[in-house]
Amino acid sequence: MGYKNRTIVTEFTLAGLTENSNLKSTLFVLFFNIYAFTLLQNSALIVLISCDAKLYSPMYVFLRQLSFIDICYSSSVTIRMLMDFVSDKSSISVAACSLQMLSYAGFGGTECLLLAAMSYDRYVAICHPLTYLQIINRKTLIILFLLCYIGGFLNGFVQTGFSFFHLDFCENPQAIHHFYCDVIALIEISCGDTRLNEMILFSLVGFIELSSLFVILVSYLCIIKAVLRIRSSKGQRKAFSTCASHLTVVTLFYGTIIFMYLRPSSSYSPEQDKVIAVFYTVIIPLLNPLIYSLRNRDVRNSARKIGFFMKCK
Repeated sequence: MGYKNRTIVTEFTLAGLTENSNLKSTLFVLFFNIYAFTLLQNSALIVLISCDAKLYSPMYVFLRQLSFIDICYSSSVTIRMLMDFVSDKSSISVAACSLQMLSYAGFGGTECLLLAAMSYDRYVAICHPLTYLQIINRKTLIILFLLCYIGGFLNGFVQTGFSFFHLDFCENPQAIHHFYCDVIALIEISCGDTRLNEMILFSLVGFIELSSLFVILVSYLCIIKAVLRIRSSKGQRKAFSTCASHLTVVTLFYGTIIFMYLRPSSSYSPEQDKVIAVFYTVIIPLLNPLIYSLRNRDVRNSARKIGFFMKCK
């Protein structure tokens, strides 16, 4: 199809997770409960950290910010998905589609950068404990958060702009083979030349992912080197335990994002990508507060005291 068939698209239709009407009801109940629990956990963690003076340290300020991003990141996709489960009309306007793409790409990129900033925080805490609070002070935190949000939403604006102002679509409405407005899914249904969009996608996501991973790897190499100098095995275990939750979250988040966006376009599969997308947009925001709260004694103790979480033995 060529440019002569180009159509001004005003809306898209989303394929959703399934076309089975009976299965939609079951999935609605399942994902509604997951989303509600995600909101409850992350909101509780934000309030808990804000209310307990014992948690007024940079590490918990980072964790509070991560919970906020997870709420926004999950909401940008899950709310629309839940609406489509109970609605016969699966169309979405171009404006709503672009806003959704901007939101999930922006908050997704921000989370990548924030996880890198959190690894730097762990490096300073373990390798420079005596000057930790002087290095990771309020001004440093503000600068790191601003850099994370600017970098993340720059990615979101560029991806959204190139998707809706450069790609050509030849049908109205155009069917998107996904349950939300994903960059790759839009590239797949374009009837024009998509090479520039693919290059932008690979370059931007690759830069954010690889630069963040580089910071994380360098930070943890320095941490391992410092921990091995500790003569006490108890001290080594304590140092490593402070990083275990972060490493778990990094492995889950980066692993799925890299597999999703940095693989060859020839291996694209709509059904496979839906499963992967559910994991990193719905499941990971649910798991993050669990991973941090269950492995962190201070969080568990504060949670028992305030009554936000169930008592953990």
